[in-house]
Amino acid sequence: MTDGCDTMVSLGSASANGQTVFAKNSDRPAGECQPLVMRPCVEEAADRETRCQFVTVPGAPISYRHVGSRPFWCWGYEHGFNEHQVVLGNEALPSRLKPADSPKLIGMEIVRLALERAATAREAVDVTTSLIESHGQGKFENDRGVRTYDNLYLVADPREAFVIEAAGHEWAAQRVGAVHSISNVGMLGADAERVSGGASAAAENLSLYDPTSGRPFGFADAFADRDRSGSGIARQRRSAALLKNHEGRIGPRTLMRILSDHSDGERPDEPFVDEIRGEVSICVHREGGDFPGSTAASLVADLCGDGSRLPVYWCGLSSPCMALFYPVFVEGDLPPVLGAGGAAPSDDSPWWVFRRLTLDGLRGGPDRQAEIKGAWRCLQNELLGSAYDLAVRAREMISAGQQDEASRVLTEYMGCTVTRMLDAARALLDEKGRGR
Repeated sequence: MTDGCDTMVSLGSASANGQTVFAKNSDRPAGECQPLVMRPCVEEAADRETRCQFVTVPGAPISYRHVGSRPFWCWGYEHGFNEHQVVLGNEALPSRLKPADSPKLIGMEIVRLALERAATAREAVDVTTSLIESHGQGKFENDRGVRTYDNLYLVADPREAFVIEAAGHEWAAQRVGAVHSISNVGMLGADAERVSGGASAAAENLSLYDPTSGRPFGFADAFADRDRSGSGIARQRRSAALLKNHEGRIGPRTLMRILSDHSDGERPDEPFVDEIRGEVSICVHREGGDFPGSTAASLVADLCGDGSRLPVYWCGLSSPCMALFYPVFVEGDLPPVLGAGGAAPSDDSPWWVFRRLTLDGLRGGPDRQAEIKGAWRCLQNELLGSAYDLAVRAREMISAGQQDEASRVLTEYMGCTVTRMLDAARALLDEKGRGR
């Protein structure tokens, strides 16, 4: 079994700018469109219920404005962030549990619910674990063709970060240090800071843990299926090595490079690998097989805990190695075009435009891939300057009580940036219809 997704964080102590930086590649079936959408906070009645894909959960006000990368069919998010700089992503966890008969929450739905309801990473852990205990998540039979799985999560805010591993209704959580990464492999052992009250008993009932063995209970030891985690093990070792090798110098560019890396993980410490070598890498390109997963969307979140600027969220469409990371500010209004896209290819959908560009590069080989990457270089460098200048200026405007003006400026900047990005992508594809 080969899954996907890689998520990583560098807290301020390991980052070049002293701020928390978070990144995620969302790997989904090839051709699954992932629009980027923004949802406002909404005041709801106290008895409101939230209807998800398969289950309904007790309602709560949608307290925080949030943005997420959303598979077109799904109510939840692969990754996302909210107005309080909580950023969160999930990954598939190969587990030893059999599929359940009753429906549960999908991992991506938990991401969205936590972003709606949590103002800190620690609160997001509480929301997530409460939902897991009450409603469950993970593998279950369904007649809608939805592939379900147990999940890992990495959540961060400007000050701290946590990893959560979940199997069915059980979970374990751990606060992480300076740098950390997760992939499709369970890692939380007997030293996990928090574990659900029923975890060891559930594992014992399923013959996954023997309390008479004298060994302390370890969540991953009991529930994770390492025999089905080969790709996840290799990719996690690679991301961990890259983070360690750049510790103290990590910034948005570093994480963009890691998300675009094509090393197979056999030599975790090797330099960044640009050329596509095969199917196992952090930047995934798979077009065949039982689960033809490819990297479908990316996020690099550059948070700010000292109030000197606004956080900057760098988003990518389709393969990060051949895409532009464009800046998003939750304090403005997202260009509506970013939310366009569904199951069918569409020239009006930015995601499908970049999907075509990815296919063009894959079919054209290394020379075409280098051409596409080179075409983005100048604009990417420009945005990595202008976005931070604006982040400082807009923060000053908001501090001076000019929220509406700051929102207007940010909205115009994002709209202009996305227009320039799409014009450049379509020019790369040209009038001959490349990538179709």
